[in-house]
Amino acid sequence: MPAPGIEASAGSVDAFEAELRAVARALPDRIDADPEHVEAGLARLVLTLVELLRNVLEHQAIRRMDGGSLSEEQIERLGLSLMRLNERMAELKAAFHVTDDDLNIDLGPLGRLR
Repeated sequence: MPAPGIEASAGSVDAFEAELRAVARALPDRIDADPEHVEAGLARLVLTLVELLRNVLEHQAIRRMDGGSLSEEQIERLGLSLMRLNERMAELKAAFHVTDDDLNIDLGPLGRLR
């Protein structure tokens, strides 16, 4: 069975190449391998991913509440869970000296994370 292919026009390939070049320009020329900076960078990356997932969960929860698909008990549990996650994120950001601005990455066409 043949593998599924992706159809691309010359314009879409050129646009993709331009996007890759823009991302490459934003990246540093060299990786800082200093152990202190590596730990801080890894912590920032992980916390950024958690923040992104937290935002997705919040939007999903709001959509489900607005849609009426949650019971009062489920809404209460969901709100408490999101509140605890927010508190834990604040603790982790403080422990790794990460600010909200550090996590506010540019998601391209989707805009900023926050």
